[in-house]
Amino acid sequence: MSKLNIKPLADRVLIEPQAAETKTASGIIIPDNAKEKPQKGTVVAVGPGTKDEQVTVKVGDSVLYGKYAGTELKLEGNDYLIMRESDILAIV
Repeated sequence: MSKLNIKPLADRVLIEPQAAETKTASGIIIPDNAKEKPQKGTVVAVGPGTKDEQVTVKVGDSVLYGKYAGTELKLEGNDYLIMRESDILAIV
């Protein structure tokens, strides 16, 4: 992975979502229009936090987040989400 030239501000976190499942456990192939948005990803960059609250996640953490959390953006050909740390539900 190349070094990204982006640094989130305050308590924001940059996340790379995992790829959506292409096959069910029983082997049925899921078409592109029926795939759900992934709710799991890897933290790529972390802001410094605010003076009242420090950021608890770190780069490389695998996290779960809400289905509609964050703002989608495309950097260097890859899809990312930028969201507040409070939108992260759990560290896996």
